[in-house]
Amino acid sequence: MKVTILTEGGKGTGYGHITRCTSVYQAFEERGISPQFIINGDQTIAGLLKDKRHRFFDWLNSTELLQILNNPNVVFIDSYLAGYDIYERISEEAETAVFFDDDIRMEYPKGFVLNGAIFAEQMPYPKRDGTTYLLGAQYAPLRKEFWETEVKSIRREIETLMVTFGGSDMCNVTCTIQKVLNKSYPSLKKKIIVTSFFSNLTEIKKLQDENTELIYEPDAHELHEVMQGTDIAISAGGQTLYELARVGVPTIGICIAQNQSQNLTGWSKSGFLEYIGWYNDKDIQSKLTAAIEKLKSYQQRISCSKKTRELIDGKGPRRICDILLQGKE
Repeated sequence: MKVTILTEGGKGTGYGHITRCTSVYQAFEERGISPQFIINGDQTIAGLLKDKRHRFFDWLNSTELLQILNNPNVVFIDSYLAGYDIYERISEEAETAVFFDDDIRMEYPKGFVLNGAIFAEQMPYPKRDGTTYLLGAQYAPLRKEFWETEVKSIRREIETLMVTFGGSDMCNVTCTIQKVLNKSYPSLKKKIIVTSFFSNLTEIKKLQDENTELIYEPDAHELHEVMQGTDIAISAGGQTLYELARVGVPTIGICIAQNQSQNLTGWSKSGFLEYIGWYNDKDIQSKLTAAIEKLKSYQQRISCSKKTRELIDGKGPRRICDILLQGKE
């Protein structure tokens, strides 16, 4: 069986698409099927693709895509850049087409539309013949390191805090957070996730105090360990938010992009997340302090952690794989 994943990633588009596509890659691998990534991107993401079949190719602007696919069985598309014409061609060419979606980006052609966001099943997707929707956190595309995880231990007092703002921190939020933490919570141990894509890394280093550890480009296993050891997290609203939810880390959410709004609002409604608004809100620093003070409550953190485990079980990639392989094996 030929399974192909068309996506994008690199300096301009970050890690998110690669991360969630990796989850379905791993689910097919578990079933003895080796997919192939075809990526519109650059070598800066090569480390994320270690031990995975992949090819860098500008599939968004090529007339050769269908020749390269060569009668595929299953094709995934995860893109914010591809136009409808590409989706339509893939829908016609592949036995099964699967389209990642976050915000009803378009009316998709026949195939599967996958949105693993919390409460995605409540979004107004149009009913169309030939289109099947896989919606909600039961389909959340988590990497295999998060499929099985121990129940998180909640400490009586907050000792350690994690800060994560994606693969590039394009809005320079980390430094804002550091200044608040250094001033108001100097004794807390801070674990800050950074990558080579951070343009503000020099400033982050200048703000690093004796209780701050910078963790450079952790792989999924290392990130899982950091999450298990932290008491609360401060995060943007991308893919990492779902991994934090799966582990059960009480989290403060800050929005840095419009396509994160659904995630943050949904998790806030669930009772898991303390959502404090957009990064450029003039009151963001006081809202952050208020949220940390709220999460000092032991019972509040227990409640947050418990709710996430009721909503996301880590089996999303396996469910997706099972559905797509029905009648094909």
